[in-house]
Amino acid sequence: MILTLCATVNLLLAFSGAAWSSTDNWPQWRGENFDSRSDETGLPVEFGPSTNLQWRFELPGPGGASPVVWDDRVFVTSIGGNNEILLICVASEDGRELWRQELKGKNLPSRDGGNSASPSPSTDGEHVWATSTAGFLECFDIDGKPVWSVDLQERYGKFQIQFGMTSTPLLDGDRLYLQLIHGSMRDRGVTSRGTVAAIDAKTGEEVWKHERQTDATFENKHSYASPIVVRDGDIEFLVTHGGDFVIGHSLDDGSELWRCGGLNSLENYNPTLRFVASPVYSSGGPGGDGMLVVPSAKNGPVIALKAGELEGDVTGDELARFWKLEKGTPDVATPVLANGLVFLARENGAMTCVDAENGKQVWAERMFADRHRSTPVVAEGRVYACGRDGTVVVIEASREAHVLARNELGEETLASPAVANGKIYIRTFQALYCFGE
Repeated sequence: MILTLCATVNLLLAFSGAAWSSTDNWPQWRGENFDSRSDETGLPVEFGPSTNLQWRFELPGPGGASPVVWDDRVFVTSIGGNNEILLICVASEDGRELWRQELKGKNLPSRDGGNSASPSPSTDGEHVWATSTAGFLECFDIDGKPVWSVDLQERYGKFQIQFGMTSTPLLDGDRLYLQLIHGSMRDRGVTSRGTVAAIDAKTGEEVWKHERQTDATFENKHSYASPIVVRDGDIEFLVTHGGDFVIGHSLDDGSELWRCGGLNSLENYNPTLRFVASPVYSSGGPGGDGMLVVPSAKNGPVIALKAGELEGDVTGDELARFWKLEKGTPDVATPVLANGLVFLARENGAMTCVDAENGKQVWAERMFADRHRSTPVVAEGRVYACGRDGTVVVIEASREAHVLARNELGEETLASPAVANGKIYIRTFQALYCFGE
């Protein structure tokens, strides 16, 4: 009886430990639920090179990829000293390098500090997947041993995209979802023909692919956004963003379920309104309905769609949306939601807060003197936002523009923070930082 009781207690502890571990990780860009939100507590508000610094790991070169965390390991991609592209694994406890692997292809620098280490890696605790603008998607085991590699350009066609294919693959269960939205800018007579694909994460084999068509032309054929999965009760679909449209796809075969335009005015069409910011989903929308917040680009509109009302072409269908903000979208950073509010981090350094119920502006304040490109994260009722110059502003997620702290790292960054293990991980062009109380 005593042995049985001990075994039961040990089994319960094992299950509770596993559950704790899964919620304590940050397995991919924007976290486990693709919404840049964390339930972590005890995070520092003030931090910097001499405040609440756990460790600093010197990186071999710059990169825009965000770090991902699983238990005792942090993964990040970076450019190396010989222009190679690297996947690096660091111990989350003390910042020791555990291993590094060179990814296939060479760095292709782009304008304004961009480079091939822009898509973020992902992990499930057993494997880690990494890609770059060079177009190779690679899988390693948790100790850095290569498992498989796929040349995406050989499989799906040569990338024709102005600043490199920076879209981050989405890990969902045993699949990786890709949106490859690109095309020739010179051939204005051809509209957008992108590829959406599902890949078996364990083998690299294609599960399905779908040709994504829109009437976008010129630079709008290019998308730097990343897909998300919406899964809420009976609602389940993949969301891709680019080519003037946001589109929902079946997870079974990639077929189109719905689409929404209205992000680029047909009356005053902007041929350079390429999308960079990605959509975000919240199950706690107005009235408890699921809300998909869809940004555009270059101060264009933001649309809040009703997830339960999406079928066919819902462009202009007011019954399919909660609201539409005619202008004020973030150009690069993905929106975040918290406490019934939507936070839009504009590229010009301004933060706009709107009411999630009706889309009306609550406040707007300039947070950064420099440009803003990093997607903020939300934790403990606070918004953590990184400016290009390395200033990390911590804002109360409330109806008042209350800045709790301005933390100066003194190093440029384009990446989004990761939150795990009661710590905040931030990568700059020079280093990977871990901050904690």
